[in-house]
Amino acid sequence: MQIPTELTFHGIDHSDAVETAVQRWVARLEHMYDRITKCGVVIAQPHRSQRQGREFQISIVIEVPGGEIVTNHVRNEDIYVAIADAFRNARRQLHDHVQIQRGYVKHHVTSHPSLSMAKH
Repeated sequence: MQIPTELTFHGIDHSDAVETAVQRWVARLEHMYDRITKCGVVIAQPHRSQRQGREFQISIVIEVPGGEIVTNHVRNEDIYVAIADAFRNARRQLHDHVQIQRGYVKHHVTSHPSLSMAKH
């Protein structure tokens, strides 16, 4: 099954090579977890600032049963490095999600301090 992927470019022209790179990363995620229902990727290049060069910003939203995995604003001046960093970040989050779903790791709920029993 191929994951439906929505790729959006902001501030830059569409690139077949970049699209291919994104599709390769999505295929890797699918190989890791086949229950991904959708993947949205935004590649943006905001206006240049005086201090920095033109960095690419990558945002990824992966829809999975039970929620979403979101990676925001991974930046780098090299578009392929930015894509790789963003997908590695998403892969780590997906791995954690899978571990919790399969029961290998307990999902800890933080308790509110006012709800804890205080000894007097």
